[in-house]
Formats: sequence, structure tokens, C-alpha cells
Amino acid sequence: MIFGAGTDIIEVQRVEDKLVRTESLKTKLFTPTEIAYCESKHRPALHFAARFAAKEAFLKAMGTGWSGGHKFSEIEVVNNALGKPELFVHGKVREFCEAHGIGAMEVSLTHIKDVASAVVVLEKKAPQS
Repeated sequence: MIFGAGTDIIEVQRVEDKLVRTESLKTKLFTPTEIAYCESKHRPALHFAARFAAKEAFLKAMGTGWSGGHKFSEIEVVNNALGKPELFVHGKVREFCEAHGIGAMEVSLTHIKDVASAVVVLEKKAPQS
């Protein structure tokens, strides 16, 4: 059963400008794994923006937005061996997911020259019989 769904779209240049102006923002928003992945790409801003959109979409799917003390760095997007993005949660976000019985998390990312977008679906665990 679906717990929640969220989507977000963002201008790549907006993310790039903020990351250039405030270097510490990168480590506040992204995990070391995400930073390494994005910086290994030809246009890092595209990948940072897509991950930023995924984090926003995740908070929308939770139904909480920024309330509850959740941090962007507690939501992590990591590509698996086939390149498929997967979500991992830490800290208060993980506690929220456990408390609400969220058992599966799906994410889809997309980006073009100027825009990045993400969709997140959170699913409740199937009831135990």
C-alpha cells in the first residue's frame, strides 16, 4: 500500500549557484557518497540538482515537509551497480520510516540541460499474517 508520493522539479543553475556561493552547503545537503558521485560527472550540477529534487520529493511523500527536524543529508540517493538510483535513510528520517511502517522506497530521477526532477513513492510494509 502506498504511504505517500512526492515530486519536485528544480532549475539546475539555481542549485549550482548556491553550491558555488556556499561551499559548506554541499556537506549539509549531501552525503560524502553523493558528493563523490556527483563530482565524478562531467556536469556535477545536473546530478546534485536531481538529488536535491529527490530529497524534496521524499519530504513531500512523507507528508511532513521540513517539520520534524529532518535533514537533507539523512536522505541519500545512491546508484546501484546497474545505475538505478536507490534511496537510503538515516537519523530522524529513518526513525520516521520505521515508526510509520515504510518498507519500500522508490525514486526516479531525470535531468536535462536546465532542469532536474524527481519522483519518490513510499510504500508501507505488507501486514504480517
